[in-house]
Amino acid sequence: MERIKEYFKKDMFAKHCGIVLMEVSKGSAKVKMDITPDHINGVGIVQGGAIFTLADLAFAMASNSYGTVAVAINVNISFIKAINKGTLYAQASETSMNPKLATYDVRVTDDADNLIALFQGMVYRKEKKLEEV
Repeated sequence: MERIKEYFKKDMFAKHCGIVLMEVSKGSAKVKMDITPDHINGVGIVQGGAIFTLADLAFAMASNSYGTVAVAINVNISFIKAINKGTLYAQASETSMNPKLATYDVRVTDDADNLIALFQGMVYRKEKKLEEV
């Protein structure tokens, strides 16, 4: 899992957004983001792109956890509940995998484990290893 942690350190956008990798194992990952004023949109709630970025990062960590480069080919997000303070968590879980394609579900929740968003994604697995990137 050290190589996935090194891979995460290269993600400057995640760092810029304040996303922290909490845990990662094969096919699974959990990340968090403390909500700051920079995440709030014009109507006073967390901007959808910030929530998407958090979910996408959990998806990326889970799908790349095998050490093979995996890139998104399709994603979908549904926003369930608005939020404007606290911490958001995204937990990614693998739902299917074959040598080239894999699918993941990501649940985005708040401090009280309320569901904020549901994200589904599919990746294409390349032949390249993470350490080659």
